[in-house]
Amino acid sequence: MALLEVKNLGISFGGLRAVDGLNMTIEEGSLVGLIGPNGAGKTTVFNLLTGVYRPTDGIIRLDGTDLVGKNPSQICQAGIARTFQNIRLFSDMTVADNVKAALHNQISYSLAGSLLHTPHYRKKEKEIDGRAMEILRVFELDQFAGYKAANLPYGKQRKLEIARALATNPRLLLLDEPAAGMNPNETAELMETIKFLRKEFQVTILLIEHDMKLVAGICEELTVLNFGEVLCQGKTADVLKDPQVITAYLGE
Repeated sequence: MALLEVKNLGISFGGLRAVDGLNMTIEEGSLVGLIGPNGAGKTTVFNLLTGVYRPTDGIIRLDGTDLVGKNPSQICQAGIARTFQNIRLFSDMTVADNVKAALHNQISYSLAGSLLHTPHYRKKEKEIDGRAMEILRVFELDQFAGYKAANLPYGKQRKLEIARALATNPRLLLLDEPAAGMNPNETAELMETIKFLRKEFQVTILLIEHDMKLVAGICEELTVLNFGEVLCQGKTADVLKDPQVITAYLGE
């Protein structure tokens, strides 16, 4: 059984068919891309997978569990986390607290314990602190743990958003244009980070990206959307040579 199964997925906004008949299968442990021109429906697909939008029709299953109708919190707990095209950090919170906020859904204690700061509460908070620093070290952000998120350079804010998503312990990580706004050196570093995450955290990754060098360098398979419909699917090298993809997306 595939980790993610999407069948005949579609959504309409009034008379506009934003996504139509999407079929996609993602095997556990894979790193795949979702590409297409601006307005093709890529971020809409992410919103459908994470419960921001409810599909008009179709099926979404994560490891056999139906996700249609679940809210974003339930889907996150089921094992899907995401980043956003426009960075959405808790800007006034510290770098460490941004990650810790994502960890609290994994460690529970009573309201009384949190109010009274019982030994159990202090133990769990110490665990959260340690785990947050472990994750920040992966992204070389541990030295900035006490900084406000808003004060980080742009490239490090991108990394922090991925770190926060990873802190929810997802099985499937959705990255929405992770290289947007990065310079070539930052993009090259990001490529290596994504490869490392897939290997070390055993997380399956689906990413939206316009940087074709990044896509070609790390994605094993691609799905190409155009006007909400699948234009092409398959191995990355084959898809990027497809004449329809070159015409519709690469503009050559």
